[in-house]
Amino acid sequence: MTEPDIPSAYVRDKRTPPPTREELRARIPGWGADLDPADRPSYPKLQYPADAGAHWDFPERQPEKWPRERSIEHAFVTPVFGTAQPPKGLSGAVRKHAYRRYSEGRLAHWLLLVAADRVDAVEEHLKSFLTSRPDNPVTETGVRSEFTHHGLASRRGRSDARHQVLDPVVVAGPWLAAVGAAFVGGRALVRTLRR
Repeated sequence: MTEPDIPSAYVRDKRTPPPTREELRARIPGWGADLDPADRPSYPKLQYPADAGAHWDFPERQPEKWPRERSIEHAFVTPVFGTAQPPKGLSGAVRKHAYRRYSEGRLAHWLLLVAADRVDAVEEHLKSFLTSRPDNPVTETGVRSEFTHHGLASRRGRSDARHQVLDPVVVAGPWLAAVGAAFVGGRALVRTLRR
């Protein structure tokens, strides 16, 4: 049995040296046109410090209304940052812990941030029950449109057909779990009060 013909780029011990600049320039028209800095139109801009016309050394810092979460790798936050979603509740505590304890290079940092997003979603669902218009999982998740706008027909021939059976579980699962937890908790409370 003969060995397959493997390109020389994938051989561990390369026996042929790479082509020289002159060989490449002769073989490929225009090769190496930007090797000489004098031939580069952008070369002066690559020098530091570049004269970009900026009139400041460091921008004025945006005031922090609350201690912002920042990676432990950085001494301070960027001069401008978002303030639309301040950390709040249990999800905010989880986010602050992720930034305070773990580097951005650690998986735990990102898993905690994902968990904080899920906790925030649950907090917002629970908060909606305190309003006059609580969340409606049937209309807001598109379940009703599955029956009124040809939901099954639109799913035929799609590339994600294998995970479509999980869609109802992902959408309805948290709601069913919350109802089940409320039922079990209510039963335990009633039993405790009867004693």
